[in-house]
Amino acid sequence: MAYEVNNIKYGIAPIGWRNDDIPEIGKENTYKQILSEAKIAGFEGTEIGGCYPNCPDELNKELALRNMKIAAQWFSGYILRDGVEKVKEDFIKHCDFLNKVGADVAVYSEQSASIQGLTDVCVYTEKPIYNDEEFKQLAEGLNELGEIANSFNLKLCYHHHMGTGIQTLEETRKLMNLTDSSKVYLLYDTGHIFVSDREYMPLLKEFKDRIGHVHFKDVRIEKLDEAVSKDMSFLNSFLHGIFTVPGDGCIDYKEVYDFLLSIEYKGWIVVEAEQDPKIANPLEYAIKGYNYMQTLRKYI
Repeated sequence: MAYEVNNIKYGIAPIGWRNDDIPEIGKENTYKQILSEAKIAGFEGTEIGGCYPNCPDELNKELALRNMKIAAQWFSGYILRDGVEKVKEDFIKHCDFLNKVGADVAVYSEQSASIQGLTDVCVYTEKPIYNDEEFKQLAEGLNELGEIANSFNLKLCYHHHMGTGIQTLEETRKLMNLTDSSKVYLLYDTGHIFVSDREYMPLLKEFKDRIGHVHFKDVRIEKLDEAVSKDMSFLNSFLHGIFTVPGDGCIDYKEVYDFLLSIEYKGWIVVEAEQDPKIANPLEYAIKGYNYMQTLRKYI
């Protein structure tokens, strides 16, 4: 029996169908369609997008009809801007909902001073830089939120992300070193770390013991170079086509996947690719991503 069958679950993010940062993109695609097409492609589950219902009973019914699961959901936090006590109120509700729909992970991103949602700011040169006191405040807040996540049988996984204060390997390292490993895990995203640092294995190798969730997002290097040369924002960069599903870009996923197996990673690998669904057919790319993933599997 495949090691992966027991330990690794394969999911896809709804961001290929609809984008929460640009609601008009893919607005014709319903959450029921996303779940159905993800199932057709072969995936076991999805993450939750903004178009999904906030009623657990409704979502659980649709999941059960398709024998699908929920992997995780993004949470935009503002610990630095608003303080952890204010963030806790929404995070508790977030975790309660995720627990009721059987999710495993609460994805956290600190959005204080983030430029990822702006269209007129270059994401490659204008990202926020946190000072030492801000790192300390963020880490202490994350430890508190991680304890809350644990109480709901969830892992808080921090998402290093383009256009935010935690983007590079150096920034991620600083945050991980300041946080409690039993409360704060790392979401390892191949695409974001490659676009940021132009390499992806060092982060995975250094924090192999902290990985709680994985995103497989590939990068079209020629599109990335064009986006950088034109000082594009994050949103305009993905509309330009810098991201795609694994196997369709420049990242060597065999190296990544084999390393995950070598450390006996247990959890979700989620295919994620922000694209304009009118250009990149979501079902077509979901199938392409899933089929490529199957070529990586090993039987141990």
